[in-house]
Amino acid sequence: PLARFAEGFADELSQVGYTSFSTRDLLGVVAHFSRWLQDQGLEAGDVDEAVAERFLAARRAAGYRWHRRLASLVPLLAYLRRLGVIAPPSAATAQTPTERELERFRKYLLTERGLTPASAKDYVSLVRPFVADRVGTAGVDPARATSGEVNAFLVAATSRLGAKTVQRSASALRALLRFWHLDGVLSVPLAEAVPKVAHRAPQLPRGLPPEQVAAMLASCDTGRVDGLRDRAMMLLMARLGLRCGEVAALRLEDIDWRAGQVSVRGKGGRRDLLPLPVEVGQAIADYLQAGRPATAIGRTVFVRVLAPHRALSSTGVTQAVAAAARRAGLGTVYGHRLRHSAATAMLAAGGSLTEIGQVLRHRRPATTAIYARVDVEALRTLARPWPRARS
Repeated sequence: PLARFAEGFADELSQVGYTSFSTRDLLGVVAHFSRWLQDQGLEAGDVDEAVAERFLAARRAAGYRWHRRLASLVPLLAYLRRLGVIAPPSAATAQTPTERELERFRKYLLTERGLTPASAKDYVSLVRPFVADRVGTAGVDPARATSGEVNAFLVAATSRLGAKTVQRSASALRALLRFWHLDGVLSVPLAEAVPKVAHRAPQLPRGLPPEQVAAMLASCDTGRVDGLRDRAMMLLMARLGLRCGEVAALRLEDIDWRAGQVSVRGKGGRRDLLPLPVEVGQAIADYLQAGRPATAIGRTVFVRVLAPHRALSSTGVTQAVAAAARRAGLGTVYGHRLRHSAATAMLAAGGSLTEIGQVLRHRRPATTAIYARVDVEALRTLARPWPRARS
């Protein structure tokens, strides 16, 4: 059933960066899938995720060690959908009552609260267990949503989640309870019943010394594609203080080479212009000229090294920083440490807190004020002399 699509599928794999070996490997799986479809009396138009999962289950049962999961057939499914051979995937709105309720909550967050899709997804994920325990075939059971239940859910979360995640869970739960009250699901406003989560006073920003930043940059092999890419990404974080998500979201049109500026897509849909230092711009240019694959999909600057060459995710940027730190012998270091390093380096060079806040794009001066505690020499001028005993 799939034989007539093999040649076109092979061409597409080559266009998005798969090697000839990987292409042959995937075509072998597709050939097996095609034979299985014929044995089952199915045609190409019958293929979907459910059919693919049945085939993969049979493949696992037969003892195959490779290509045992759906990811191996995702490129084929996408190709067949682009040709119109199979129907698009079913709508995201789930059929279970729990998923329907979560979808209503997600739409409320997007339309009424103005959250970004990423934040709305995070909120939905955090309250999913709470909703699942309180939704039946008839919808939300108000008797299962009481102040005691709210407290019990959050207390249970503290035993398995980190402090920051528990804080986010509390915020997500308040938003859910407000939504249910506004929607008439709950007659009593329970948002105030969500307890406040205690948090530790923020620690000093943990920037890296300049020599450690230099060691991480030097660990990138610029004779390799991933080395060129990772060095450019880390310079954006270490010199301009970009976050991992902002590096991942950077697009080709965001760089104005003539003006020497870069447009940063920040939190909450903000767009800020920052100067592009020569060192950073040169590293990006080196990557674009000698590292970014010609088969890259989309307009993002940084893409995956392995095919398909799609946009690198925020997690991918974080992992690249962590790998560079391990190569430099620094242990575990993540991307935000480089952001702190940019701020502390500016402070050491005589930059003011106002200037640092502008580069880091802080909305409130109080956010930048934490770096005042890092400048020990400036703090010495505020310390009163220790009283001495009279002889």
